[in-house]
Amino acid sequence: MDSPDGGQRPRRVRLLLLVAVLVLVTDLVTKTIVVATLSHRPPIVLLGGLLKLTELRNSGAAFSIGASSAVMTVLFSLIAVGVIIAILRTSRRLRSVPWAVTLGLLLGGAAGNLGDRIFRSPGPFRGYVVDWIQLPHWPVFNVADSCIVCGGVLAVLLAARGVPLEGGTRMQAGGEPDSGPSGGRPAPPASAWSADRGVPGGRPPGPAQHNPAGDGSR
Repeated sequence: MDSPDGGQRPRRVRLLLLVAVLVLVTDLVTKTIVVATLSHRPPIVLLGGLLKLTELRNSGAAFSIGASSAVMTVLFSLIAVGVIIAILRTSRRLRSVPWAVTLGLLLGGAAGNLGDRIFRSPGPFRGYVVDWIQLPHWPVFNVADSCIVCGGVLAVLLAARGVPLEGGTRMQAGGEPDSGPSGGRPAPPASAWSADRGVPGGRPPGPAQHNPAGDGSR
């Protein structure tokens, strides 16, 4: 909502950072538990095989994309750094709550996997990401991967609906504000009875009707 004095909407940087920290902490805690309990153990089968918990070291991007190339591992690390910098720069004009949540998911997910790249073996920017969630016919992934995908989907939906980062009025395809069905034009005023003439819309009365019998006729 706009401020009472008609100023801009409040910035949503705190909300973005809150979502990002929640994602990062959740990802870090779950990976730590997985490494401590599932390393060198058979997968834990849940829900009749619909869900498996296992530990997999991934040198590629989300969902094991490009996992066979060390060069791609470094490249994905640099891409994650670029994404984080871009989101932080964008946050300076962020005033939309949906966009704050969306960018928070992307920031937290990118930071979670980047932490593995930097601090896990075999070395900085070449470390393996810990994946542990396995679904049928789907690559093994982690919490950070899930948040990156959810954030990406939300970003596409918000962009398609024309929701601006600054919040407020939804934008049309041509970049013009869209204030509703009338396209931002004020609706015409409804017809009202004139207070001084007693006719609709204040129109003056028409000419008096002629009385063929004349005034005072019987």
